[in-house]
Amino acid sequence: MTTSVERPQVVDDATTGPAFAARERWVLLVASAWLVIGLQLDAYAHATTPELETFWTPWHGVLYSGIAASGFTLLWIMKSRLPAIPTYQSLLALPNALRIPLAGMASLLVGGGMDTLWHNIFGIEKNLEIFVSPSHELIILGMVLVAMGPALMTATVPGRLLSIGNAFLVGISALFAVLPLHIYSLHATALGFYHLGTGHAEPNVFSIDGQLVHGYLFSTVLLLVPILMIGRRWRLPIGLPTALVSIPALLMHLMFASQGPWWPHLTVAVAAPVVELLLRVGGTLVTLPVTARWITLGLVAPPIVWGAVLLVGKIQTGTVGWNIHIVSGLLTLTALAGAGTVLVVRSIQRLQPE
Repeated sequence: MTTSVERPQVVDDATTGPAFAARERWVLLVASAWLVIGLQLDAYAHATTPELETFWTPWHGVLYSGIAASGFTLLWIMKSRLPAIPTYQSLLALPNALRIPLAGMASLLVGGGMDTLWHNIFGIEKNLEIFVSPSHELIILGMVLVAMGPALMTATVPGRLLSIGNAFLVGISALFAVLPLHIYSLHATALGFYHLGTGHAEPNVFSIDGQLVHGYLFSTVLLLVPILMIGRRWRLPIGLPTALVSIPALLMHLMFASQGPWWPHLTVAVAAPVVELLLRVGGTLVTLPVTARWITLGLVAPPIVWGAVLLVGKIQTGTVGWNIHIVSGLLTLTALAGAGTVLVVRSIQRLQPE
């Protein structure tokens, strides 16, 4: 298997099957939006109503009806691609762009069934338990795979350029796929409650300071991956990288930090278009090989965005809560994490038959 990061991804219609109709992709997008919005409403309710101790809430109603809507949509899309009596072989012959969201639906059904039993037997999870319980893990995994469906189906259409409509579809699909991961990684994110150090003179390894350092690294990877995956398949539409960074930041504030100051998440939302503009203008002034351009993005974008957060934090609070060792090391780590993420994601190749 070759791993050249410069090789454009080849779409082989013989292995992806017939293209999906635009109506199929948009209907699945609406269904997955229903599903993920249900998760966001449920997360908001748990974050703002600590005494919420029952499974039977309106927010769970939206979430679970979203699972049903996504399931029926996938059945509708499968119907024309399967024989009257489906077999194991005919299911395996479905295109990957459909099998992946179907695997997600299976995970959702198992996780949803488990979740009902889990709550009745062991009670309602709180705080960190929510992010670790096995039924919730299966639900989040399923949600991500289903939400990726519209973008994967669009990827079966030949060509490196996205139309405006398809750019919206792919961008929204990517957002709905990554938002559950941002929510589920609230215990290890730089888009959550904490943004600056505690101010301790000698921060402990196991501390909020240590957790936040890892949060900056994890958020760097999570924000870059959808941009890189879309850029691996298509030419990135103007504004899409900004949307994939700014919108999750603002939604995380609304869901989990609405009582706190806006400046951390607004800084990310404003820094993202500035970085995109700088890189696009720089790309017209300096000609680099494609791999070098992507690595430059990974090296430059994270320290600029997170450096802006620390700078605005310094202006707003008078201190970033860390000394020069941690601040300089943190920004260097985010740059290395960005470059590493570029190399890993851009090296992904289509699976070859064995």
